[in-house]
Amino acid sequence: MSSKSNSGAADNMGTVAMAVLNAIQNPVVMVDEAGLIAFANWEAEAFFGASASHLARHEISTFIPFGSPLLALIDQVRERRGPVNEYRVDLSSPRLGQDKLVDIYVAPVSSEPGAVVIVFQERSMADKIDRQLTHRAAARSVTGLASMLAHEIKNPLSGIRGAAQLLEQSVEDDDRGLTRLICDETDRIVSLVDRMEVFSDERPIDRVPVNIHSVLDHVKAVAKAGFARNIKVTENYDPSLPAVYANRDQLVQIFLNLVKNAAEAIGDRPDGEIMLTTAYRPGIRLSVAGTREKISLPLEFCVIDNGPGVPADLLPHLFDPFITTKTNGTGLGLALVAKIIGDHGGIVECDSQNHRTTFRVLMPASKGTTLEDAPLANSTGTTR
Repeated sequence: MSSKSNSGAADNMGTVAMAVLNAIQNPVVMVDEAGLIAFANWEAEAFFGASASHLARHEISTFIPFGSPLLALIDQVRERRGPVNEYRVDLSSPRLGQDKLVDIYVAPVSSEPGAVVIVFQERSMADKIDRQLTHRAAARSVTGLASMLAHEIKNPLSGIRGAAQLLEQSVEDDDRGLTRLICDETDRIVSLVDRMEVFSDERPIDRVPVNIHSVLDHVKAVAKAGFARNIKVTENYDPSLPAVYANRDQLVQIFLNLVKNAAEAIGDRPDGEIMLTTAYRPGIRLSVAGTREKISLPLEFCVIDNGPGVPADLLPHLFDPFITTKTNGTGLGLALVAKIIGDHGGIVECDSQNHRTTFRVLMPASKGTTLEDAPLANSTGTTR
């Protein structure tokens, strides 16, 4: 084979390699012996907020916080001439943003002495998947408990309530308060069991393309007519959003729950505000259990409030059943939200800081259907 042919083959291989690196959903950079960025894929451009040509004119230290452990990792790889993994490295900075936790893989480049390749895995993505698996496991636990309670508790409670009603007819007036208490408490327990029975409903979900802005407008109207009448509710919608493939009634249930939680968190605060947002965020894909299929979750719907925030120790368990900060709460509302969204193949997560709490729902789009094609039934407001 001629040298010209070899050169053409090498160029072709280089083009393929570039295409492969750009297809990777993680930021990848190569740093040369002098510390300069010799290559950055598309994800790295987004991660560092700069083009590849701009990155190539600077050292890696220019784009990461001063004293970052990443620099020590690069030196370690050069000395050992072997790869190194480091987990939960904090790269938070004004340039990269706050709460920038990443897992880092650094490996030497054998064909380039002193050069290393760095792969960043943003923890936010891994945490989303971990939290979703936890939420689904929690929902399964409640499902089993609900089935047991329905069979083993509701029937005896019915007998207890009936006996209390019979006693009420024959006891003195002073004692009727006790029989009334028995009836009220049995009714309360039955109501709780009824709420839990929702978790054991395994019927297929009736889903169609749904206009999410119609849903959110309806939820806003209900909220403003009741529990959020004294709270400012604003919207920031992406008008080009495709339809979401979902059950409309269940979407209303989800967002009513989230907006009500936000309103209760705000309380009587005079400057209380709830913001509803929609956006298109490509890049998040989840594997479907038992198959090789992966679903994309590009639709992001958020409920944001300026309440006091969620306590840090409660945040990792917020979607677990029976976890609540409310005095008379059952702790099933957010667990049910997690179950319904999980049944739709989506993800729900919560980010909370002082005076800013965001519940973020990520869901699949309806294939081949635009937002304009989705039903607008029961819309109570103007979609922007």
